[in-house]
Amino acid sequence: MSTTTDFKRRQISGRGIPLPGNDIDTDRIIPARFLKEVTFETMGEHAFEDAKKQNPEHPFNQKVYQGASVLVVGQNFGCGSSREHAPQALMRWGIGAIVGGSFGEIFFGNCTMLGIPCMSISIDDVLWLQRAVGRDPKQPMTVDVEKQEVRVGDRRVLPKPGGNGGRRPRRLDGFGGSRLPG
Repeated sequence: MSTTTDFKRRQISGRGIPLPGNDIDTDRIIPARFLKEVTFETMGEHAFEDAKKQNPEHPFNQKVYQGASVLVVGQNFGCGSSREHAPQALMRWGIGAIVGGSFGEIFFGNCTMLGIPCMSISIDDVLWLQRAVGRDPKQPMTVDVEKQEVRVGDRRVLPKPGGNGGRRPRRLDGFGGSRLPG
């Protein structure tokens, strides 16, 4: 199955990758020694570098999740420092959308500036999605920014009220910032 992302980032469809745990900070997403990158081009291969070395079963090590485009995370994902390298590393690894319990505010902003939607859902829905992806890693899922929902099979998951994922990214065309001229 291929990943499809429309140019305007209204929908991100592809396979999911579950990442259990809460309070995963940006230092764990991309270790400091990789912050010297100027172009970000090889940043994706270093996403979760230390965690992958420490845990051979880490989801980013597993072949079944290679090519996944929707990351399903717990509470407070992307907390800690404001390093913009973290969403860059995830994007260059292939992540096009992130669904989770909650997000660090600066991380959330950096993601949406890159055109990576982040949607906050209830912890029950996070656990259900992580189990569903774990049971059937090839099952497609869609993060629909306009409809504000995640679809997996016949189930729809909606953002939790008041969560930062319930906010619409300022831009839906994948560029972030203000509109390009023309």
